Amino acid sequence: MRVMAVFAHPDDEIGCIGTLAAHAARGDEVMLVWTTLGELASQFGDKSHEEVTRVRREHGAWVARRIGAQHHFFDMGDSRMTGGRDEALQLARLYARFRPNAVITWSDDHPHPDHRMTAKIAFDAVTLARIPKIINEQGDEVAMPPAPDLSGDTAIESGEDVRRLDAWREPVRFYQYYAPASPYPEVFVNTTDTLDVAAEVMAYYHAFYGWQWSAEQYRAARVDLGRLAGVGAAERFNLRAAHLRARDYLD
Repeated sequence: MRVMAVFAHPDDEIGCIGTLAAHAARGDEVMLVWTTLGELASQFGDKSHEEVTRVRREHGAWVARRIGAQHHFFDMGDSRMTGGRDEALQLARLYARFRPNAVITWSDDHPHPDHRMTAKIAFDAVTLARIPKIINEQGDEVAMPPAPDLSGDTAIESGEDVRRLDAWREPVRFYQYYAPASPYPEVFVNTTDTLDVAAEVMAYYHAFYGWQWSAEQYRAARVDLGRLAGVGAAERFNLRAAHLRARDYLD
């Protein structure tokens, strides 16, 4: 199984980090994706964009390494996302490469516009990734030329290394952070075995941001969710589907 988490800013992923760590520990492929660098965080002061990029990439690499995941940054502009086609197309091309079976992202109604726009393009990209002519556009909706036949050639000349993407048409289960107003069914994931790792990631960001919300409070919140679901600790999502799948038997 391949799981992709798509969020706007580094640290957004702490709401599902236990779930991602559990999948990685099981041997699934996991990719963390951020649509922006979160460069407007006040902790950066007047640092240059280059310096912010360096620090944020360090953050992403550390978290991904800690849970055993791949990671990818886009630079769509902190608090400047529009939710438009170009942003969705960038993500769709990444879907076509990674080929996720499940995507986790923000809810549709979060107050931060980047969070809402990230959820929008994450959903739009599922459809765009299914259409070969779209994901292989070269710009301005012009089709990319066919990949050249390099058989027998000893070297690739300029312009000949065009890589065409295969569309990703398999079903994608689309999970979003739980929102009380969501019309979609809720799903709990047992994160008892990955609670320590999740709390460590939260503490890593806590050291950077200086949040009042502590790793201990984070841990307690996950335990409270676990009580609702009958496990030691849990994370909670909405699955963008009309109904949950049928089960073989009642619990």
